[in-house]
Amino acid sequence: MAHRGFSREGLENSMAAFRAAVELGCRYVETDVHTTSDGVLLLFHDDTLDRATDGRGRISELTAADVAAARIGGFEPVPLFDELLTAFPEVRVNLDIKDWGSVRTLAAGIERHGAHDRVLVASFSDRRRRAVLKLLSRPVASSAGVVTNGLFVLLGPVLPVPFLRFVLRGPLRDVQALQVPVRQGVIRVVTPGFIRRAHALGLGVHVWTINDPDEMRRLLDLGVDGIVTDRADLLRQVLLERGQWSGS
Repeated sequence: MAHRGFSREGLENSMAAFRAAVELGCRYVETDVHTTSDGVLLLFHDDTLDRATDGRGRISELTAADVAAARIGGFEPVPLFDELLTAFPEVRVNLDIKDWGSVRTLAAGIERHGAHDRVLVASFSDRRRRAVLKLLSRPVASSAGVVTNGLFVLLGPVLPVPFLRFVLRGPLRDVQALQVPVRQGVIRVVTPGFIRRAHALGLGVHVWTINDPDEMRRLLDLGVDGIVTDRADLLRQVLLERGQWSGS
């Protein structure tokens, strides 16, 4: 998955970055959603414009017109959710919902585009993610939040898979993937046992954010199902070397 698209120039979450990822042949991109004060769904990571653009202010307190005046890296406008879904109808999109104000707008956007089979809804908050799922007319793919991932990491090594399945039947009832870092603090998350247990429960394992080719190779050898990367060009080369590139 191309993390916020692909841009060596730092133009994250811009249409230029998504276009570059698609031109590399990526079939999956990762992005983030926020909603303006007047209810427009945008693709942007931070709560505020300050770091990534030449604009200022909290997105939830700005109108869409205010945000439209800002430029990512001084060059690229902040894209709308609708722009990405319309411009690249074959691309599948991993959507990280960043705020409660985007629950209804994201659900409405997925419905508007009939994008249920094209998206995976993610969030650090299981409650926020589930709030989106409840508003949809059809199921979509979804990944676990921090609490569910933490339970899986902590209980996995001490419970046999059948008991793990039973204990986590609630938290995992609407989850198809675990999206995790290689490690969290002193805890190594992605281990052979973690991947084996996830697969036994029918869950994919996606690891973020991996930009080193040797680490990509190591994780692929372990059997991970997805890698989120800022360097889609390097991941493409690694997958080509291994005969695993499935991009266009």
